[in-house]
Amino acid sequence: MARFIKKKKQEIGLSPDDLLFRGKQKINEVILRIIDFDENTLEEDALRIVKDVLKYTEKDTVTWLNVDGLHNAAVMKEIADTFDLDTLVLAEVMHTQARPRVLEYDNCILISVKMMQQNEDTGQITVENLSLILTSSVLISFQEKRGDVFEPVRERIRKQKKRIRHGGTDYLAFALLDIVIDNYLYVLSVLGEKIETLEDNLLINPNEKVINEINKYKRELNFLRKSIKPAKEMIFVLAKMESEFINESTYVHFKELEDNISQANEVSDSYREILSDQLNIYHTTISSKLNDVMKFLTVFSVIFIPLTFIAGIYGTNFDVLPELHYKYSYFIMLSVMVIVALGMLYYFKRNKWL
Repeated sequence: MARFIKKKKQEIGLSPDDLLFRGKQKINEVILRIIDFDENTLEEDALRIVKDVLKYTEKDTVTWLNVDGLHNAAVMKEIADTFDLDTLVLAEVMHTQARPRVLEYDNCILISVKMMQQNEDTGQITVENLSLILTSSVLISFQEKRGDVFEPVRERIRKQKKRIRHGGTDYLAFALLDIVIDNYLYVLSVLGEKIETLEDNLLINPNEKVINEINKYKRELNFLRKSIKPAKEMIFVLAKMESEFINESTYVHFKELEDNISQANEVSDSYREILSDQLNIYHTTISSKLNDVMKFLTVFSVIFIPLTFIAGIYGTNFDVLPELHYKYSYFIMLSVMVIVALGMLYYFKRNKWL
């Protein structure tokens, strides 16, 4: 299955505000979780229906509604009605293959970004779409499946960390985006260790396995860059956006995001160059080994071609040929031929020419 673009024919020509899930369903039921807090109070709960959130929005607190699962159009319509959002906003949320971007509407800001995670057991890198709807008092986060990637933020809220408990929804959005970008750097660092180890193996033993590893890491890096590059553009737009939903004091934190995403982008570019250099080193090393082989074979040929030429002219048609009448001459000749052939193969194998 294609990892870079997945477009279905039935999606062509649809209205932009159609609540149609575009992506792969990763969870059976939509899960609604709420965290409502201010400087002194904290409430956490799992909601049965979206309208249950209204009792929190009536208070002067920060409300964080997390939605796991984007496939249910009815739930999305209920969210749009409850928070008086344009269905175009929720249609963008349900489009999981959309490019990361930030869009400002009359009563909210929509932030879309790709979120990376690496399985600690298998090492597989997974990417899912994260959408944030930012209003003055409510932040709605949308994930394709339930995960614990934002658990550090929840812990900071539970432990009454002053900055996040005194901040608004804009600072909460920053905290979530900061987790996403930190994961970019973590995934790149893990991949970078493998690439650097590969470079050591390349110098010691350049073989077909190494070139396959290089090509595999190039594909992985290209896949990651497809998410990191647009995320950088989105963060830079967000940091320069003048909006009533973002407090002046929060912009300094968005500047931190600019630095972090720029670092992730530079790291990905560096590893891309390293892989290209490794590919060049591999081809150079293989060419050098091939030249050594050709040099040996050339010397070998130069020595034996004259001997073959002389034998071709004179043959072995001499009156005195001791081996001619020896009973085992034929078998000795075959044995010598086999020994020479095996000796040559062993020599080539020892020098890693085969």
